[in-house]
Amino acid sequence: MMDTPTHLLLVEDDDDLRFALESTLRRAHWSVTAVASAEAGLDALQQRSADLIVSDIRLPGMDGMKLLERVRERSSHTPVVLMTAHADAMLAIAALKAGARDLLLKPFGVEELVEVVRRHAPAVRTDAAASGLIACDPVMLAVVARAERAARVDATVLLTGESGVGKEVMARHIHLCSPRARQPFVAINCAAIPETLLESTLFGHEKGSFTGASRQQAGKFEQAQGGTLFLDEIGELPTETQVKLLRVLQERSLERLGGRTSIPVDIRLIAATNRDLTRDVAAGRFREDLYYRLAVFPVQLPPLRQRLDDITPLARSFVRRYASSFGVAGAQLAPSAEAALLRHPWPGNVRELENTIQRGLLLTDTGVIDAVHLELHDAGGRREVETTLSASPATAAHLLPREAAAQHIAAAAPGADTQPEEWPRPRNVRDVEREHILSVLDQVRGHRRAAVAILGISERALRYKLKAYRELDRDAAGPDTAPFHTTTSGPTP
Repeated sequence: MMDTPTHLLLVEDDDDLRFALESTLRRAHWSVTAVASAEAGLDALQQRSADLIVSDIRLPGMDGMKLLERVRERSSHTPVVLMTAHADAMLAIAALKAGARDLLLKPFGVEELVEVVRRHAPAVRTDAAASGLIACDPVMLAVVARAERAARVDATVLLTGESGVGKEVMARHIHLCSPRARQPFVAINCAAIPETLLESTLFGHEKGSFTGASRQQAGKFEQAQGGTLFLDEIGELPTETQVKLLRVLQERSLERLGGRTSIPVDIRLIAATNRDLTRDVAAGRFREDLYYRLAVFPVQLPPLRQRLDDITPLARSFVRRYASSFGVAGAQLAPSAEAALLRHPWPGNVRELENTIQRGLLLTDTGVIDAVHLELHDAGGRREVETTLSASPATAAHLLPREAAAQHIAAAAPGADTQPEEWPRPRNVRDVEREHILSVLDQVRGHRRAAVAILGISERALRYKLKAYRELDRDAAGPDTAPFHTTTSGPTP
């Protein structure tokens, strides 16, 4: 049975925002009571105590500061985090002096909210939060919701997706969200074990069952008793081992290699592969009956290039994880680095992103990781920054340190060793801005969140500018011409 989840009291009078915050906190595996006023919050505390309180300051009736005072009178140890849309230094000082643990300035991101809650309620964090799974993109959130549905029961799960998308992290998340969370999680990569040792590794062996078997050895199935066994690269199993695995799944028991005693098996099985098993079945490389035993509940993990909103949170988490061990504690990603990360296609998925961040930590001397430290390459093997520069000096200037950007633009100026006729000069500053914004939108396939990260402006400012461009286009082309279109939160089809 899992630990009792952290219980949060959320006080926010804006209905839409309260619903969004409550959904975010529940997805992070916290129990939440959400109310619209401080008075309702105090009533809720009479019914059930809270491990952490998150409250807006400006509320109808009693405000958040008064609520903080009342909570302090009842329980001096309950942490309170206040939210406000008004960045006032005096207000922040007053809130912290009154006992607030933190002050969140609106608007804030999902990652910031979750990080603040985790920081101030560490002792009662849920086991599921320890899986390391990060999901902020709507595409990935839907996958996580499907996986968590499977976690409630003992159905066998088949995880599919490209290499490096995080199948083992998802398997561990399913385990930690399941009733078996307190029992072992045992993982094995079927492709990493020599075929001659795979059977004894999975099912165990008796002493003397083969040359070198000097003692009895329990296999991975027995080691995972009561918990979860994760078989990665299941498509690499040899045919003979597939037969024995099928028998274990059917009979829920096994015999060690060289043994005669039947050993009951009580495990939850999760398998994973980056191959198309249906094609392997059709080609005779994988048993059809085993495939249907494994694919009771299939979960397809999307590649990183299809979940743009996960890239920056994942990158920041890797920076936090490795910064100290690389000797750059407190390291951060520069805006140019985050912009470069959003443009890269990530053929190696999350594993490639993790390696890229480690490389950036090695190459930075200041603790600030710039785009040049990432050394990203395009499909042709060229460094991505260099490729972008060769495409457009003005568009790429934000990727480089200030001095390098100035030198590059100067090199592209009239009289330099370039071909000016290839770069028609815009008429004025407004045209330069429009060209740059539309170019960035084109690079990120219309994804506005990615665009504002690159441009360094707010999403509201981007919406205003796009509206102005549409009106100009409509005036210039006439009423029968459709304006251009971008997506609000995802890439265009």
